[in-house]
Amino acid sequence: MKVTFIGHATVLIEGSKKFIIDPFLNDNPQSTLKVDDVKELDYILVTHGHLDHLGNTVELAKKTGAVVISNFEICEYLGSKGVKNIHPMHIGGRKQFDFGSLKMTPALHGSGIIEGDKIIYGGNPGGFIVEIDGKKIYHAGDTGLTKDMELLELENIDIAFLPIGGNFVMDVEDAVIATKMIKPKVVVPFHYNTWDIISADPQAFKTKVESLGVNCEILKPGEYIEF
Repeated sequence: MKVTFIGHATVLIEGSKKFIIDPFLNDNPQSTLKVDDVKELDYILVTHGHLDHLGNTVELAKKTGAVVISNFEICEYLGSKGVKNIHPMHIGGRKQFDFGSLKMTPALHGSGIIEGDKIIYGGNPGGFIVEIDGKKIYHAGDTGLTKDMELLELENIDIAFLPIGGNFVMDVEDAVIATKMIKPKVVVPFHYNTWDIISADPQAFKTKVESLGVNCEILKPGEYIEF
């Protein structure tokens, strides 16, 4: 299986099925992948409704026929845009799919979808635990530090993608605490340095979490982990 960091908070998972999480591609200054480059997808996961996460979901869903999984409200919104293949979930829900299982986890953030001068309610933000090919990948979405993360230790996470950019999400210090609670085998920082307002030092994060005995991989956009 191959897990690629595309940039900002976009992650591509290629195993027995092909996923993209938070497909912010064409307007993403970090992205190594654009909509025209994507030929096939099985699933699109959307953590919340902000533009830098909902991104190019509509275009990709229509192009590939992928199943879009998100909260109920975002799925309803996508349906109104002509997306046909949707599967709504909500926080705490776990379901078996043809690849394994998927669980939606809590996130402390917002989820409004901006259209012109309107903000459309985007339901509760969340994260995902993807269990595929015998491995578990946790994508935290945009979130602050929460005690709920202590429960994730029970999931035996193989790779955790955690935001470290501060301001809108956890900063380095809080992400270190989150790592200590989750105890993944590998942690990958994301959602930093896309813009100045979320600047952070991933090397400082790596030094701190590796002192806890957790392996940290700093991935540049386009780099990947295989396991």
